[in-house]
Amino acid sequence: MTTNHFSKVVPVAKKYAAILFDLDGTLIDSTPAVIAHWKQFGKDYGIDPALILATSHGRRTIDIVKQWRPELANMDYVREVEGRIPKEHATDAKELPGARTLVSSLNKTGAKWAIVTSGTSALAEPWIKLMGLPRPEVFVTADKVANGKPDPEGYLLAREQLGLSMAAGSLADVLVVEDAPAGIRAGKAAGCDVLALLTTHSCEEVEAAGADFVVEDLESVEWVGKDEDGVLLLINPSPPPTAFALPLEANPVNEVVPN
Repeated sequence: MTTNHFSKVVPVAKKYAAILFDLDGTLIDSTPAVIAHWKQFGKDYGIDPALILATSHGRRTIDIVKQWRPELANMDYVREVEGRIPKEHATDAKELPGARTLVSSLNKTGAKWAIVTSGTSALAEPWIKLMGLPRPEVFVTADKVANGKPDPEGYLLAREQLGLSMAAGSLADVLVVEDAPAGIRAGKAAGCDVLALLTTHSCEEVEAAGADFVVEDLESVEWVGKDEDGVLLLINPSPPPTAFALPLEANPVNEVVPN
């Protein structure tokens, strides 16, 4: 898909072979728990938590630890500390608007979907269970890839595990749903369309990262239906402050009207 101004202002109906979701900031919000975790880490190791939190969202814990305390940067340590977060801060997380409706529709109809998260399985799996959200068969966590976001490895692995073609012409037939610039860049680097949610970052930040669509949350994404070719979604973008009105007869070049 070629991004243009119209696609960020008016509703767009588009069919995708699969939907790949980030987890935190996209399906759930565990921000208070994550902040508490990094504040404790900073306190334990004499690091200003504000410096850590300024660039932590959307990135793997192991990559952040490697930046500040490289001697601790191993997956055993990360799994141990991340595994404590849902246990100690279970009440600090919540599901985000529209998330359950959309993933439940995907799950019930057998559509292809996956979660690609910067958290390890020790963190991500308990959050899904605590929230009572459907779990996709393809669940790519930080400990399953060598390189975290903004590297596209996680999204490319999800495509492969879903049995989707890796041919260049078919990459944009997959939609990545993200909230953080690092994840948006990962999705774009994987060749996918990217839908950005304004749950953790500003419109300016997610657009600068390359998002194709920008919405407040998943309540702005309507499930239209599914067939053998994929899932048809209606995306209702959040208009920028200077958005202009279109004539009623206008049909943007990227809009696909369902039959």
